[in-house]
Amino acid sequence: MLEPSVIALSADKSKAELRVVPNTHGPLSAEDIHTLLTQPSFAMLFPIEPAIIKAITEVNALCGQKPGDHELFFAIAERKDGSVNITVSDDKMHASMKITSAWGGKDMTLPDILNMLKSQKIKMGLSKPKIMALMQRLSILPPGESCEGVIACGKAAINGENAVITRKVALARERLLQPQEREDGSVDMRNLGALITVKPNDLLMVKVPATIGTPGFNVHGDILQQIPGKDKPMEPGTGTSLHPKDPNKLIATLSGQPVENRKGMQVDDMLQIKDVDVRYGHVNFKGSILITGDVHEGMEVKASGDVTVMGFVDSASIEAHGDVIISKGVIGRLIKDQELSTSIKASGQICAQFVQYSRLEAQGNILITKQLLHSNTTSGDSITVSDAQSRRGDLIGGIATAAKGIRAIAFGATAGTKTEIYCAMNQGELKQQLKDLDDSIKGMVVAGLELEARLRKLPPKTEWQSDAGMIEQVKMMLDQKNQMAAERIKEEVEFTQHQNEVEGYFDHYFIKAEKHIFTNVEIHIGNAFNRTQREHGPCIVKNVNQEVSYDYSNR
Repeated sequence: MLEPSVIALSADKSKAELRVVPNTHGPLSAEDIHTLLTQPSFAMLFPIEPAIIKAITEVNALCGQKPGDHELFFAIAERKDGSVNITVSDDKMHASMKITSAWGGKDMTLPDILNMLKSQKIKMGLSKPKIMALMQRLSILPPGESCEGVIACGKAAINGENAVITRKVALARERLLQPQEREDGSVDMRNLGALITVKPNDLLMVKVPATIGTPGFNVHGDILQQIPGKDKPMEPGTGTSLHPKDPNKLIATLSGQPVENRKGMQVDDMLQIKDVDVRYGHVNFKGSILITGDVHEGMEVKASGDVTVMGFVDSASIEAHGDVIISKGVIGRLIKDQELSTSIKASGQICAQFVQYSRLEAQGNILITKQLLHSNTTSGDSITVSDAQSRRGDLIGGIATAAKGIRAIAFGATAGTKTEIYCAMNQGELKQQLKDLDDSIKGMVVAGLELEARLRKLPPKTEWQSDAGMIEQVKMMLDQKNQMAAERIKEEVEFTQHQNEVEGYFDHYFIKAEKHIFTNVEIHIGNAFNRTQREHGPCIVKNVNQEVSYDYSNR
């Protein structure tokens, strides 16, 4: 064991110096030296391990030899100031601080920490209580020990809520498959209840406006732009108006049938007809039409509102700016060269119980509750072939195309009838819109930089502040700059929304079979294609990496 006298503080008291004679004090061990450093005068100093190892090596090498009679000198410990380390998370939303206690030197003070935060540009979301709590822990830490904690948190942007419009009246299509119950409990399939009508001042729609949201910030003080909620139009149509005291309410101004359109609602006059046949003639009516019977072969029906048919449509043509609701079925025939004898076209939705050999085209949804057979069906939204209980609904033969998804109980037939299904085919258009937005934003960035350069080149204000023409020119440039900045933010938000839609496109739009997909069903989802070679059970079919993928996990 070494004598305490072999170690002493340096003249400036900043280091511990070891003075030993190898032949007198050797051999040495690390334990010997560390024991010396436990003395009160040296316990607060930081051991210099490389110097300690060097001392042990040199002393032990000379021990017992003639050169070992000479004294050797080593600085084996030193005073070391405390330290602070700031770590910022990758997303810049959190800053952590790690404080290390001093080895006999100067501990970090609050001004030291504040200067460090300033140098790291941490200026938002700081918590003084958390910083002071770490400082209190530091005061009782042994030399060289550390304490750590989060001391600053950013605030995430709160995106705005989309506008929500709630319809307060029923529509003609909602009467489909809602037959009235008789007194004995049986159901009258022909009676779909009373006609849906409204009178002046009846409430049609209520709108909850979109909210802007709240911007956030990170710990560096950078603003995190929120995504405002999407507005949804609720514009008065014929026979309606906004409530005089509340622009978020839409009311009727006339008596008639309520019809939903893409921007709100309208109230139509109602034309009621028993049958549309050669004796009645073609129908072209500005309003909604209720046909209590059938639409016969060769007849044409056109309406600016809804068309409701309580019976059948047989080899006829119907075109509506609203919905087309057919209580029973749509019957057509294959004429020649794939031409079909029945055509139904709607700016809204098309609803029917069953359809065969017909051409259906709707900007909205298409709902068939029993069977869709050998027809050419196109929807700007989605196609559903299913009853309300999801017990039956067959899509067999023909071509079904939906901008979004397609759902049916069964696709194809056991006989292997060729059936073509297309959905989610518009991703390319969305990508082009995304590219156009990106180009527009880049153009505005360049224009903004050019405008900034022009403003910087202006002569000192004292030279032109009395020139009315120059003042007007500068004002126009500043207005242009602000307008461009606002437009850029708007397009950047729109770009983010489009980008999210493009990236999640095939997660939202897919094909769902509740029970079966039979053989010889051609499935097109975007650019992915597959023709079924075997029967598939309940599944969801998606485009995964440009290939058709069958997911059976929801059985």
